This record gives sequence, structure tokens and C-alpha cells, in this order.
Amino acid sequence: MAKKRQLSKKKMDVIEDLFDSQFDEQLVLKKHRLSRAVYNKWLANESFIREFDRRIAWLNRHSQAIIAKYASLAAAKLVQLTDSESQETARKACLDIISLPKLAARKTEPQTKHPAKPVPPDSQLAPETAGRLLAALAEEKKGNSQ
Repeated sequence: MAKKRQLSKKKMDVIEDLFDSQFDEQLVLKKHRLSRAVYNKWLANESFIREFDRRIAWLNRHSQAIIAKYASLAAAKLVQLTDSESQETARKACLDIISLPKLAARKTEPQTKHPAKPVPPDSQLAPETAGRLLAALAEEKKGNSQ
């Protein structure tokens, strides 16, 4: 097995600034007095790419953790919005709540080679009908809470 080559201090500093500073790519290159041509060569370097991809993967995991941490709070806030004085806000909250299980199922569902068959349009509710149903539910819930 080939030994993994360590990145130079300059390459590590550039990666640190790309991911941990508020600078955009151009400012990082300027700060480190790095030409675009040299940087492009680094982007073709296996060790540099490996570290770059590792940082991206870590940031993605970190983002997922933050979203997971606050998902229950966001769901609770949506439920509270169903009692809103504004019928439009309550309707939108209801729609979002209804769509949450579908979104979660899509994320956890393994990707298959054959996509699921689309639901025929005649078996779906028209947007106007769905809106009226949700508005009626919100009005009923509002009436019960008073």
C-alpha cells in the first residue's frame, strides 16, 4: 500500500482558510500569495483533494447534526402555527406538517434503479380542494380552542 503523503504547511494553511475563515477563494489565494495556476495544480493533487473532500464531508455531517438537533423544535413551532390568527399562515403550517413525513421518507428511502411510478393526476386532490380542506380543519381547530 502506498504511503499517504502529508500536505505541506502552506497547503494546510490554505485549506484552513478556505473552510474556516470568512474569506472567499480569491481572497485566500491573495492572502497566501498563491497563483490560480498553482492552486489548480493543487486541486489535481490526490493528497490535497483527499483533505479537501474530508473537510467537505465533515461540514456536511456537522450541518446534518445541526438540522437534526433543531428538527423537533421546528416541528413544534409548525404545530403552534396551526393556531395562528391568519388563516393563510395556519393553512401553510398544515401543508408543511402534512409534507414532513413524505420528505423524511424520501431521505431514508434507499435509491433504487427504478423510480416509483408517479401517482395518476386523477387520484390526487386539486390544490384548491386541499386548501379548502386545510382551511376548514384550521377553522374547526380554532373554534374548538375558544
